[in-house]
Amino acid sequence: MSSEDLHAPRERLTDKTVATHQAIVSLTEELQAMDWYRQRADDCDDAQLKAILVHNMNDEMEHAAMLVEWLRRNVAEFATQLDKFVG
Repeated sequence: MSSEDLHAPRERLTDKTVATHQAIVSLTEELQAMDWYRQRADDCDDAQLKAILVHNMNDEMEHAAMLVEWLRRNVAEFATQLDKFVG
C-alpha cells in the first residue's frame, strides 16, 4: 500500500484505520475489475473466451463480497448502514 493513498501521515493513523483503508482500496480494485471483465465479455465475439471473462468477473464479485463482509464485521457504522438497505 502506498503512503500516497493515505490522506494523513501513516504514523498518525490507527492500525484499524490502515486496515480499513486497505480493505476499501482493495474493494475499489475488485469493483473495477468486475467492470473491466463485464465490458470485455460484452465486446468479445469468441464464445469460449467470453465464458472465461464472465467466470473471471464472477470471481471478482466473490472477492468484492468478501471485502464488504470484512467491512461489515470490522466497521460498526458500515454494518449499521448495510442493515438499513440489505435483506
